[in-house]
Amino acid sequence: MALQIFINGEPREVQENTTLEDLIAELGMQNQRIAVEVNQQIIPHGQYHTCLLTGGDKVEIVRAIGGGQGDDPLVVAGKTYRSRLLVGTGKYKDLTETKAAIEASGAEIVTVAIRRTNIGQNADEPNLLDVISPNRYTILPNTAGCYTVKDAVRTCHLARELLDGHRLVKLEVLGDEKTLYPDVVGTLEAAKILVEDGFDVMVYTNDDPIIARKLEDIGCIAVMPLAAPIGSGLGIRNPYNIRTIVENASVPILVDAGVGTASDASVAMELGCDGVLMNTAIAEAKKPVLMAEAMKLGVDAGRKAYLAGRMPRRRYASASSPLDGMFF
Repeated sequence: MALQIFINGEPREVQENTTLEDLIAELGMQNQRIAVEVNQQIIPHGQYHTCLLTGGDKVEIVRAIGGGQGDDPLVVAGKTYRSRLLVGTGKYKDLTETKAAIEASGAEIVTVAIRRTNIGQNADEPNLLDVISPNRYTILPNTAGCYTVKDAVRTCHLARELLDGHRLVKLEVLGDEKTLYPDVVGTLEAAKILVEDGFDVMVYTNDDPIIARKLEDIGCIAVMPLAAPIGSGLGIRNPYNIRTIVENASVPILVDAGVGTASDASVAMELGCDGVLMNTAIAEAKKPVLMAEAMKLGVDAGRKAYLAGRMPRRRYASASSPLDGMFF
């Protein structure tokens, strides 16, 4: 039976008989220096395994940070992230380049395609998780390459088994091999199945505000509209729809697919998106590691510009220098 608890103020479901040690492991924080309160009582590290969580418990997890860090975090499935850039692991020339690019990006959430990327299922091949450690990164399995509801749901179950009960997934149900546009009918059906089965679903979709709202209503924890076709690098083709989705959402909205360069990432963030997910734009750059750093800066700049609020657009000029005190 599932119990609802609160972690740093955010609701989260855990299974009955879950200990604090189990929860810390589920959050991937077992090797981090943290302090934990349960219902305002500090729990010593040595007692995590005996602290049984019950419904309604309020868990506070704290850590030391540098000044100013974490003032504007991204929250996904109750977990807080400093970076608003999510990255993929495909198309790099080797795992060394993959690791270097991900580190340069500053990303904390990394996507993997279960059927295309080796994360341990082929013993004779390099293991991605030896390079991208789940203790350091949140691994986001996706259903890339799935064209049916059945395949997408099956892939998510496989991911959960491979990653020891991992609930966070990125859902894609594709409708066309040429455009890789989502099959929105199949996406809605698969999302409903996965949410009911206990998954935390981040979902790739088109830029239709109505579909975005339906996916949120189903229970998806984040909606990820495309900027342009996957791998196209065309940038945001319909900023007005993206802005409409953002304005009407109560879950994180992250642009997914179509970003080509750092300015595209900045535009997405200036529209009010909570984050950007990308792979090809970094991996196919002439210098992927340098582009990863540029994307990090682009996302940060766009977010700050959004929070600052841009000046109003005017039809005519408005002098920036004062006219008072002119001597001619």
